[in-house]
Amino acid sequence: MELSHDEVRRIAELAKLDLTDAEVALFAGQLSHILDYFSSLQAVDTSHIEPTASVLPLKNVLRLDVAAAPLTPAEVVANAADSDGSQFRVSAVLGDD
Repeated sequence: MELSHDEVRRIAELAKLDLTDAEVALFAGQLSHILDYFSSLQAVDTSHIEPTASVLPLKNVLRLDVAAAPLTPAEVVANAADSDGSQFRVSAVLGDD
């Protein structure tokens, strides 16, 4: 499937991308090759394969949640960019300076 330059510009507009004419030409070729690859994948017979959400076995990769001693206030702010005692100091988000 060969994409036209107008189709690539439309896709770029949807993605809020501002492409040069050279980029449109480049991406037209690349996107066309990708779509051709998907067309060849559509031709593969998968009728003998069971539907599945994942081919990998499910496995919990999280560690156990074990209670431990809490950090002290000094440990909590030790790596803070700026702190005042045991509190984080951050730039104002709302309002005037």
